[in-house]
Amino acid sequence: MEQANMRLVLASKNQKKLAEMNDILSHLGIQVCSEAEVGVDVEVEETGTTFEENSLLKARAVMEASGLPAIADDSGLCVDALSGAPGVWSARYGGPDLDDAGRYRLLLENMRGQSPRTAKFVSVITCCFPNGDVLTARGECPGTIAFAPMGEGGFGYDPVFFIPALKKTFAQLTPEEKNAVSHRGKALERFKQKLEEYLAGK
Repeated sequence: MEQANMRLVLASKNQKKLAEMNDILSHLGIQVCSEAEVGVDVEVEETGTTFEENSLLKARAVMEASGLPAIADDSGLCVDALSGAPGVWSARYGGPDLDDAGRYRLLLENMRGQSPRTAKFVSVITCCFPNGDVLTARGECPGTIAFAPMGEGGFGYDPVFFIPALKKTFAQLTPEEKNAVSHRGKALERFKQKLEEYLAGK
């Protein structure tokens, strides 16, 4: 395929998410830039009850504000023993006063004595174009909840999300290892395929 040389605006203030997306999409000639780089600052109320709904809300709001194609990721951790919690509320788990470490410590506290410890990370990528077109892709990564945080890398719940096959948490993986197995890596790979097909049809 021809290099697309397209710019997508990321509907997020998360610099680590921006870096992950650029790592995976740059091979298509696609540059993912921050809201600040295009002069918009959008606060989207995530009122959806699914990852798909929240991802669309964020992408559409930033596309409308910037006039450029916008890409959003809504992702979270779904823990079987907690009936799928924290789910779409992963980033707000325990309320606004907790940071990443506070949230995963609360999760470990709530998991005490619980079994099974199986869980999955889910990511839904949505891209909204100014012409009204929408592309959506979902990725999932199964794992378990560790008994204690391990590793210094990643962000969010990465230190307590354990991949049995690799015998490491997400926070112990290199960025390359994580992108190869992660929910966001899988969603972005599917999104990349859909975007290639979409651009080829233009």
